[in-house]
Amino acid sequence: MKAFVTGGTGFIGSHLVEDLLREEGAEIRCLVRSDEKWLRGKPYVRISGDLHHLGVLKEAMAGVDVVIHCAGVVKARHSADFERGNVDATENVLRTAIKTGVPRVVVLSSLAAAGPSDGRPLTEADPMRPVSRYGVSKQRMEELVHRIADPQMPVTILRPAAVYGPREEDIHTFFKSAAKGICPVIGDGEANPVSIVHVVDVVAAIRAACAYDHRGVDTFFIGSERAHTWNEIKDATEAALGRRLTAIRIPAGIVRNVGGLAEDVGAWFGRYPVINRDKASELVLEWTCSVDKARQRLGYAQTMDLTTGIANTIQWYRKHNWL
Repeated sequence: MKAFVTGGTGFIGSHLVEDLLREEGAEIRCLVRSDEKWLRGKPYVRISGDLHHLGVLKEAMAGVDVVIHCAGVVKARHSADFERGNVDATENVLRTAIKTGVPRVVVLSSLAAAGPSDGRPLTEADPMRPVSRYGVSKQRMEELVHRIADPQMPVTILRPAAVYGPREEDIHTFFKSAAKGICPVIGDGEANPVSIVHVVDVVAAIRAACAYDHRGVDTFFIGSERAHTWNEIKDATEAALGRRLTAIRIPAGIVRNVGGLAEDVGAWFGRYPVINRDKASELVLEWTCSVDKARQRLGYAQTMDLTTGIANTIQWYRKHNWL
């Protein structure tokens, strides 16, 4: 396989590149601006530049079998940064792929683009109702893809739920707290369940999308076979850490206040915190999605259940001194 991967130095992208490189004879090209991060020492083809250099993109896509667009902005203080990183960049990738004659494109979106659920898992037929600036940018990205895609080119949009696993840096803050014996739980821990998916299953879904035979744009949710409560996540974390955790139950209103305060304080130090206003607004809602369509058309199947997945993640964090 010859593939061009954007976002290959990131969390999901680096796991994907490692998986692709296991294929005999694979040529995996990755766009790298400066730091190779997790790709350092891997036998990939480095393409220096960014998603706003059209000449670089054209060179990177020449002769490839698939373009896998994983890059994106997940955290930003200003909406314009989300627009540039998620909408404009995707337009550059897709238009270049069309002009270059790339056979197929896979685009990574997010459950955030669809918005929260309300008592039942969302399906791909539901309208998108994002509640964060990140989610809005991903919605606009998806709408752009539908608007400009070549109807004869296979373009697959994947919407992962909350993704965790080795190298993940945001959900990592939850596990850092748990390692100290404190487990923050929103509300009673039973309301507002969430779909959560290990990175190995997201990578498997991307690989399946690379082989999916269709025309035009098709969209799939990628998540757990069933949603999990915060109490279940706490129990799985206890089992992985081998210790009892003290649950600190936080009312939804306080979560929102904390997000706002953290963002304001972060501004004084020139940083944008993991828990910010947008993230706090998302945390207090229900986020569940159905994977039925992905199962039927992509052959998707969750292989890493919650207990095994959290144990795998915490084991990696400990080995690399992240806990």
